[in-house]
Amino acid sequence: MNRKENAMNRNCPVICFVLLWCANAICAGPPQPTLTPLVRGVDLDIGELRSVELCDGSTATVKLLDVKELRDSVRSAIRVARVTVEVNGRPTTLLVGNYHLPVTFAGVQIDCTVTKGYLLRANADRWGLVKDARLRLWPAGSPLVRPGTLLYPVRQRWFAELTQMGNEVVDCGSKIQPEIYYHSGLDFGGAPRMVEVVAAADGLVVACGKDILPGYEGTPVYRLKTRDDVVYVFDARGWSYRYSHLYSIDPGVRTGQAIKKGQKIGVLGHRSGGWSHLHFEIKCIQPSGKWGTQAGYALVWEAYRRQYSPELVAVARPSHLVWPGELVVLDGSRSWTAKGEITDYEWIFDDGSTASGAKVERTYNHPGSYCEILKITNSDGKTDFDFAYTLVVDRATPTKFPPYTCPAYFPTFDIKPADAVTFKVRSFNVTDGRETWDFGDGSPPTHTWSGDKASVRDEDGYATTVHRYSKPGHYLVRVERSDEQGRTATARLHVRVD
Repeated sequence: MNRKENAMNRNCPVICFVLLWCANAICAGPPQPTLTPLVRGVDLDIGELRSVELCDGSTATVKLLDVKELRDSVRSAIRVARVTVEVNGRPTTLLVGNYHLPVTFAGVQIDCTVTKGYLLRANADRWGLVKDARLRLWPAGSPLVRPGTLLYPVRQRWFAELTQMGNEVVDCGSKIQPEIYYHSGLDFGGAPRMVEVVAAADGLVVACGKDILPGYEGTPVYRLKTRDDVVYVFDARGWSYRYSHLYSIDPGVRTGQAIKKGQKIGVLGHRSGGWSHLHFEIKCIQPSGKWGTQAGYALVWEAYRRQYSPELVAVARPSHLVWPGELVVLDGSRSWTAKGEITDYEWIFDDGSTASGAKVERTYNHPGSYCEILKITNSDGKTDFDFAYTLVVDRATPTKFPPYTCPAYFPTFDIKPADAVTFKVRSFNVTDGRETWDFGDGSPPTHTWSGDKASVRDEDGYATTVHRYSKPGHYLVRVERSDEQGRTATARLHVRVD
């Protein structure tokens, strides 16, 4: 087969998809999928047994035995959920969402993305789940997504800044909200107006800002039909990709046109929640027959690994919300290494103390926003860092959250000594004082002031400073700001200088 034929075969799913859309446009409806996903989803009630045909033609049996959901004492939100399942006659327990990857067990890869409890008091049903739990299965050793069909949608390092990912409770704001927002998509924090957003998959642009193709009323596209900062793409699998909170959309992205993976969609902004991030969410028809989120954390993580080949990644997420004096379990067990094993977990606390172990316990006696360091080391001596955030709310004033701060930096790749690194920050629930920056290299502190505007969508809310590192290394940047009551918000960034 010659090179031209190879190229035609690679592009065939997208060509077929666009042609099918043209044929279906008169019928006012999305085209039929031309590429079968590798994942197989199944929704089960407790006690229900199902036989599932996997993507390689083999069959697995799965039964849901039990569901346990642990809620916090502040909002009664689910922080940990576990399901007990029987796979091919063997029982095991799976942790649900919250940065957990599929596990290999009894000849399959399996995960649980959501349980019914996540729909209680939720501010919206994003999952389309009608039973007790949703499981996903692949053959053991199978990729999660066909190689070459999915890319990481932001041009920056993994975990470069704050994130909010599948099932993580969104606790930001100024007070405890009566409804709970369990984050079903993926929020990638980044420096506003600087980070490029790219298409994760080939497909058809069906919405660009307020310009929407007709015939998509029954799809996720019409939920945000009044927004001008959103792009929707449908791929050959029939999956819908949402790219939200863009500062600008690239002029080359137009409704009704094909788009190639890696093509620029726009520039990251901060038009929702006040902090700069891309909201990236995949939706598809679920086992219930409804549109719902296709949990993307594991899929995008696999895509990032293929693109950038990281050696190891520390994971200290998700964040925590507690009252003063409550016990917090900081958990680094989700961390990953490409080869060997993780031999050391070291926690470095803001008060100067340290602890060892994948999981450690911590108590905070005063309201504030705390950020602790996780350092992991693998058997090759390689190290990586991540940060565990805990928001501690005063019982006496639960309607007034402590301040918190959201920093970002750019670029995140290929920083060399003497290069200019731009740091941006926005602080919330505070008008007093200034942010104090420690860039982790022994240089004098730097101060900024970010405005706490009346509108969190204010484009001028971020403060900016620039720093240059003189030597290669790993630098742990610390930024803090306190309010008039002495409550301190602390946040960190990990900067690599080559």
